[in-house]
Amino acid sequence: MKSNFTPQKAPSPEIAVLIPCYNEGSSVAQVVADFKTHLPRAHIYVYDNNSRDDTAMKARGAGAILRSETRQGKGHVVRRMFADVEADIYILVDGDGTYDASVAPELVNVLLSGPYDVVNVARVPSGAGAYRFGHSFGNKLLTGLVRLVFGAGTDDMLSGYKGFSRRFVKSFPSYSAGFEIETELVVHALDLQLPMNEIASTYGERGSGSESKLSTYRDGLRILRLIGFLIKEERPMAFFTVVAALLAGSSIFLSIPIFDEYLRTGLVPRLPTAVLSTGLMLSAMLALLGGFVLDGISRNRRDAKRLRYLSMPAPDHASAGRD
Repeated sequence: MKSNFTPQKAPSPEIAVLIPCYNEGSSVAQVVADFKTHLPRAHIYVYDNNSRDDTAMKARGAGAILRSETRQGKGHVVRRMFADVEADIYILVDGDGTYDASVAPELVNVLLSGPYDVVNVARVPSGAGAYRFGHSFGNKLLTGLVRLVFGAGTDDMLSGYKGFSRRFVKSFPSYSAGFEIETELVVHALDLQLPMNEIASTYGERGSGSESKLSTYRDGLRILRLIGFLIKEERPMAFFTVVAALLAGSSIFLSIPIFDEYLRTGLVPRLPTAVLSTGLMLSAMLALLGGFVLDGISRNRRDAKRLRYLSMPAPDHASAGRD
């Protein structure tokens, strides 16, 4: 008997392209048009972050879904995007026109083929002016620090072009306000040991009328401060062990001449120094104890994030190859 059953074709994943913008009126329309060309079924969202130029008008005119975030800073914008937009796949890209939209289909296919929860697009500068030396050096330094503490996951942590699964986006607890957000995204994936991949793409120069909002020193220090905060939050045992070691070392250094004099004369003439040395050693012991306690809390918090992540379905392998 012939069966009338016809296998159903798996639906294509819903893709959202997220473009945070601040004063990108000179480039945002072209960015929207490029992604519409290469991902014709994707929904293109532009979130305007208090732009003082015609960014909003240009984005709406290009056919993007226009929304806004009034709290200033890229981190605030990404947090709002992740909370508001519903999709299966999310592509986060800057609106300055420096990233290549033609690799977006490859980014989607790689994300689904794993499936991976994060695919980073590592930048390959297409010209001498595309990537300033200070930015390049800072990126390598900060990426190396994160690799040392949290493990290897990317060669270009600060790239603003990334793809994410739904379960990553909806389980991401964002703390950042500004450009530190890229660091936090990578650390979240590394901390939960989520599957990641990376592809390379050309990185172009900004067009006329577009200026970088990234400050090499100010934002570099903010990213470094965030890394320190994340080490304390996610690796408290290591963080407080280092603090305890510094305190204990200072205590021992101060106590050596006191013990030497006591052994020679039986006197402790430098009583304030002895009290300080004792206080430092007690502080070292408290720091180590705090590390043990916070390490247990960190593990529980990591388990909660992992369970939230696992509560959502993985990307569909069968969808790979379809945009």
